[in-house]
Amino acid sequence: METVRFRPRRQSGGWLKWVVLTSGLLAAAAGTWLGWQRLAPNNTEVKPNYGVEHPILFHGKVFDGGAVIEQDTISLPISFIHDQLGLKEEVYVEEKTGNIVLTNANKVLRMKTNALTATINKKAYPLRIAAKVKDNEAYLPITPLEELYGLHAEYNADNDIVTIMHAGDAVQQGLPADGTAIVRQGPSIKEPIVNRVAGSDPVRIWGETKGWYTVQSRDGILGYVQKRNIQLTETEQIKPYKEEAPFTAWKVIGSKINLTWEAVYDNAIDTKQISDMPGVNVVSPTWFTLMDGKGNISSKADMHYVQWAHNRGMQVWALFSNGFDPDRTTAALASANTRLQIIRQLAAFAEMYKLQGINIDFENVNTADKANLVQFVRELTPLMHEQNVAVSIDVTPKSNSEMWSLFLDRGALGKVVDYMMIMAYDEHWASSPKSGSVASLPWTEQSIARIIEEDGVPANKVVLGMPLYARLWTEKKDASGAVDVSSKALGMEAVQGIINERKLKPVFDAESGQNYVEYQADGALQRIWLEDAVSVKARIALVKKYGLAGAATWQRQFQTDDIWAIIHQSLSKLP
Repeated sequence: METVRFRPRRQSGGWLKWVVLTSGLLAAAAGTWLGWQRLAPNNTEVKPNYGVEHPILFHGKVFDGGAVIEQDTISLPISFIHDQLGLKEEVYVEEKTGNIVLTNANKVLRMKTNALTATINKKAYPLRIAAKVKDNEAYLPITPLEELYGLHAEYNADNDIVTIMHAGDAVQQGLPADGTAIVRQGPSIKEPIVNRVAGSDPVRIWGETKGWYTVQSRDGILGYVQKRNIQLTETEQIKPYKEEAPFTAWKVIGSKINLTWEAVYDNAIDTKQISDMPGVNVVSPTWFTLMDGKGNISSKADMHYVQWAHNRGMQVWALFSNGFDPDRTTAALASANTRLQIIRQLAAFAEMYKLQGINIDFENVNTADKANLVQFVRELTPLMHEQNVAVSIDVTPKSNSEMWSLFLDRGALGKVVDYMMIMAYDEHWASSPKSGSVASLPWTEQSIARIIEEDGVPANKVVLGMPLYARLWTEKKDASGAVDVSSKALGMEAVQGIINERKLKPVFDAESGQNYVEYQADGALQRIWLEDAVSVKARIALVKKYGLAGAATWQRQFQTDDIWAIIHQSLSKLP
């Protein structure tokens, strides 16, 4: 008989329990390990790498390009100066010639690339290192930037870091709360460590994000520290920039400017023929004209006229015109050298003729020359101020005319000049296809308001230019019935002569705010919007309404003798 053997059965349920238990323990261990990994800080220490040699740190941010270090002196790239420091208008670089011009309210500093010679206003200015061009970008030494704009610069040679701040910056400081603070490359404990700050070493705090401070240590290193690890302390105040006292252009307290332009043609003005002008405190003779594209100036200046004006207590602000020639103007404004040629001559004329002001009258200018005109005024004004000479500029009311309005950056010019004269006349110009006022009151007020409100020119810099002339408009129908319009300018006396001769009775035109006459002559309608006591008083009322610096009249030879007293009384009496 065959023997039968029995095998014990496996306990399958126990095996499964063992597998499940083991798996659970492994999963728990893995979870614990992963959790620890998530919470564990990164203890790797790295040296900061900002991607460039001599990196520039500004207000807690790293600039894309680096500085140049030569003889332990910092030079900054022009892109940083323009874009980060906001000095695009103040720092002018001319690539073709290598000319560099730095301007502020009181100073003009001129230098050239690769040259250690420079000037500030009219004096020599020594440079330790020269401006240079590297990789097609200009680099400027820090010293003149510190002097003109109050920059504060630090260079840490150990870490090769340049830190730039503005003078007067107020920066919050902090200290490690627990003796040492770990500075990381980014705002996370998983970021590597770039620095460790001891308890006695303050850090500058530039901002915060998601529970982290952006900090910079005294050795220049930038990074992030958890907020709970920093205790805020005092605010660091960078030494303020001490500016020179601003130039005061008008020293008669409580007075308004009452200027009249003196048109000078071929012959000198015979002062014996000038009647009394009560209240006029500034005369502006049209003496200087841009002669060519090289920056040369022609002069009709007359010392006898200056003495006559000064003896009567009047300042002389000589007018400098571009001759209304756009091509000549473009060439003369195109480079620092030609602009300097103009400025040197004006400075010499101002000294020679004992002038108190220069009045710039540039008209019929290419719109492309807008920036160059501003640059010219920026370069001229500090040198005039150094000679105690005021600078004013004449501007047209705002319009869409490219050659007569759009070339004027009134906002930028208003920041530089002492006064801005609004030539608020020629609303209807000599060849206008439609008859109308030279300067209606609503149009005049709009011209004032737009320059103050849209361009931000301070009202106390604005002088209202008023016409002392009107236009005699002739409207004549041709054979087809169309009206042909022509005009001629007449001074106030000539208009009054027509009114007296024809026994006309002016009527008030509410639309223009002026008196008006019309009559028939030679089969045509003759029309005049008058400039008289009514219109002048209304214009002076606008000067007071907007708090303007004063009024100016074009031009002296168009007046009637009584108009000066009317202007003076209107400007002087209390509102």
